[in-house]
Amino acid sequence: MIQGGARLRGELPVSGSKNAALPMMAATVLTSGTSIIRNVPALRDIHTFSQVLEYTGADVSFDPETHILTVDSSGIDTPEAPYELVKKMRASFYMLGALLGRFGHARVSLPGGCAWGPRPVDLHLRGLEAFGVEIELDQGYVVARARGGRMRGGYFHLEPSSVGATVNLLLAAVTARGYSRIENAAIEPDVVVFGEALQQMGAQISGLGTRTLEIYGVDTLNPLDVTNVPDRIETGTFMLLAALAGTQDEPVAITQAEPEHLGEAFLEAFSATGTPFEISGSTIYVRAPEVIQPVSIETAPYPGFPTDLQAQWTVLLTQARGNARIKENIYFDRFKHVPELRRMGANIIVIGNEAFVEGNTPLKGAHVMSTDLRASVSLVMAGIIAEGETHVLRIYHLDRGYEQLEKKLAAAGIPVERVTYDEWATPEPHASTRTHE
Repeated sequence: MIQGGARLRGELPVSGSKNAALPMMAATVLTSGTSIIRNVPALRDIHTFSQVLEYTGADVSFDPETHILTVDSSGIDTPEAPYELVKKMRASFYMLGALLGRFGHARVSLPGGCAWGPRPVDLHLRGLEAFGVEIELDQGYVVARARGGRMRGGYFHLEPSSVGATVNLLLAAVTARGYSRIENAAIEPDVVVFGEALQQMGAQISGLGTRTLEIYGVDTLNPLDVTNVPDRIETGTFMLLAALAGTQDEPVAITQAEPEHLGEAFLEAFSATGTPFEISGSTIYVRAPEVIQPVSIETAPYPGFPTDLQAQWTVLLTQARGNARIKENIYFDRFKHVPELRRMGANIIVIGNEAFVEGNTPLKGAHVMSTDLRASVSLVMAGIIAEGETHVLRIYHLDRGYEQLEKKLAAAGIPVERVTYDEWATPEPHASTRTHE
C-alpha cells in the first residue's frame, strides 16, 4: 500500500545481483566441498534455488543479515531437479548443465517462470547436444546423458544470444574431456562475473566479455569463495525512481552500486532525459529534473538497453514532456504492466512489440496487479508518483528480485507498508450502499 505524492530523499542501497548469484550457486554443484558466496540478496529466488540444491543432497545455509550463503556440495547424490521446484523459477534449469558437469547425466524438469512470453530452452538443449550429450524428453523432464559418462566438448553458435544458454553451456563445458567453443555468447556483466567465478574455481575459460568463449575442460574444480556484485537492474530502477520522485535541491544517493554494469545504452538514454546525475565510485547521485525529456528506447542484449528496465522506463515516459516510443526486441509481448498502468490513468497504446506512451499524464492511485517481476516494481513506482493510495497486489513477483523494497523506500521517505489480503474474499458493499438498502 503506497500513499502517493511523497518525495524521495536520502539513500537507496543496492543489493547483490540475483542474476549473478543464481549461476554461482549452480556452479557449487561442480565441486565436492564447501563454497561461500557473499553479498547474496535475501530473495524468494535465492530460497527456491537453495531448495533445488538441497534436493540433490547439498547442505545449504544462508544468513539474510550478513548475506553470506554457504553450500557444502560433498553430499550431492541425486542428479535431478523436480518440477515442483523448477516450475517456480526458470533459473533452476541451470541445474541441467551443473549436474551434467558433475555426474555426466541429469534429469531436470522443463522450467516454469514468469507469465509473459515464450522463452524456449531449445537453445540450451541443442548446445548440449553439440557438446556430446544425448537428450530425451520424458513427461516434462529433460533426461540428459553424456556418452561415456563425461562430455567431450564441441562447438555451438547461439542464435539469438542468450544469457541462460550461455550459463548452462559454461556449467557443462568446464569439466568436459576436451575443448569447447561458444559463439555469440552473452556478454552481460552477470555472465562475465559468473565466468570469473568459474575461473577462480580452476576452470579454463578465455574470452569472457566477448562474443566468443573458449573452454578447455578440467578434471576437477575447487570450492568457490567469492563476493557477489551489485544488482545492475535494481541500480537502474532506483535511478529512474529518483528522477521521478526525487527533488531538484537534494540528490538521492544510490549506494553500493556498480555503475559500469548499467551499459552504455541505458546511461545515454537516462542522460538524454535531462536528469542530472553524478557518479562517484560506487555511489550515483540523482536529482529530479525540472522537465523529463521524452526519450524513445529499443531493448537489446547488453550493452544495449536492458529489457529488464523497459517497464520502469514506461512509467518515466508517462511523466515526460511529450510522447515517446518503446520497442521491445527481446521478449515481444513483455507489456503486461501496460493494462495496469492504464488503470492508473496512463495513456499507452501497444501495437505488436511497440508501446507508444503519452507524456504529461497525471496518474491516480488504484488497485493494480503484478504479473511478473519487473512489471511489479513499475507499478510500485507509479504508485509513488500517483495521486492518492495505490494497492499493488501479488507482490510475490516483487519478492523474487527486490530485497526488502518497502523498507528501503520507507527509509527514504515514502509512505509504504506491506499488508496481507485474501485474494479470493468476497468484497463487502460500501457503507452508503448498505444504508440505502
